[in-house]
Amino acid sequence: MFSLIKIFVSALICMLSTTILYAEEANPDLVSAHGVFVFNTLLFLIGGFLVMWMAAGFAMLEAGLVRSKNVTTQLTKNIALFSIAAIAYFLVGFNLMYPGSLVDGSWLISGYLGPIFSLTGLEPVGAAVDQIGDISYASVGSDFFFQLMFCATTASIVSGTIAERMKLWPFLIFTVLLTAFLYPIEASWQWGGGWLSELGFSDFAGSTLVHAAGASAALAGAIVLGPRIGKYKDDGSVNPMPGSNMPLATLGTFILWLGWFGFNGGSQLALGTIGDAADVSRIFTNTNTAAAGGALAALILTQLMYKKIDLTMVLNGALAGLVSITAEPLAPSIGGATLIGAVGGVIVVFAVPMLDKLKIDDVVGAISVHGIAGIWGTIAVVFSGGSFGAQIIGTVSICLFIFILSLVIWYVLDLIMGIRVSEEDEITGLDSTELGMDAYPDFSKSQ
Repeated sequence: MFSLIKIFVSALICMLSTTILYAEEANPDLVSAHGVFVFNTLLFLIGGFLVMWMAAGFAMLEAGLVRSKNVTTQLTKNIALFSIAAIAYFLVGFNLMYPGSLVDGSWLISGYLGPIFSLTGLEPVGAAVDQIGDISYASVGSDFFFQLMFCATTASIVSGTIAERMKLWPFLIFTVLLTAFLYPIEASWQWGGGWLSELGFSDFAGSTLVHAAGASAALAGAIVLGPRIGKYKDDGSVNPMPGSNMPLATLGTFILWLGWFGFNGGSQLALGTIGDAADVSRIFTNTNTAAAGGALAALILTQLMYKKIDLTMVLNGALAGLVSITAEPLAPSIGGATLIGAVGGVIVVFAVPMLDKLKIDDVVGAISVHGIAGIWGTIAVVFSGGSFGAQIIGTVSICLFIFILSLVIWYVLDLIMGIRVSEEDEITGLDSTELGMDAYPDFSKSQ
């Protein structure tokens, strides 16, 4: 295994060295046109597999924050939704999201709706220069791979909120519709050159386009489902339902933190110049410090409010910091990024109990972390020169679009097949009733 890694690294170094030397012979200040294509493609591929690793982060986070009787179900949902997203985005989503750009297709409704059921096509094997659509950008394959990860992340956000009481198959059907149609349509409004892009809306890596959108779909699902049995007492107080494994939840958070460097850094979409390289490193630094700011803000605030530090709040504070900086990770200073992330951490500490007062049962806190903090991050772009009006219009439009359509889909699914498990099944646990498999069989009551 290590030998293969060494061979790969050696080949990569040789390739990059050749590219750089060739460019230096022509112009010491520039990378060759071929080199730009190679570097950009590598950025997409490296960023893509880092974001793909976030799928493991979501799986571990959710496995840790749900009760042990529902862990296997959450793990199944996470690997299934990622697989569904991969196929749906190939069949429909990619070309729907990028009409008339680097892929075949055009707008059906200019600025609002791209081509439906347009398959993604790649460059031919061993493609020559004249077979590349845009040599100044990157390969279609790397672009597709990178953007797919964002699509899958949107579905992952939904999974945790509606945990412990939803049937598996209705969730998977919803995932098909979300990843094939809903997410690509709203993302095309900005990243596909649609009407929000023309308006001046800015969302660098998806605080709203990915995170708040996923949270909007999750909110709709939580409303239709209702809370878990016993979550809220008759007097309105909350009955705590602690997660099964805090080490797993913490591991999941660190995995997400790591993957976020690909999420934000890859969204620079270029690594062919000195400026691009410097910008990517700046994005990495700001992303990291925003997460730290969110974690510390939540840590300090829970100590002050509850006289004890709440680990789940600290974990979600770090994630809220990451979500908050995602809309604009490049422009702020390190101090500014820290502050943006810290506000995200504060938001989570107040938003989670607020949703409980509204009896909206969000098992992992995704609506607060990805939704409210995502909206904050998108509005915070104003401090980096963005238009306040455009940011408000874009945020409201995307959230309402996803929320309303998701609400309709959840209600239709509930009408057709029912989306909630029976009371008996919920009490027993979805692992046994839905899958017939325990996550921790050695500790199950049946053993």
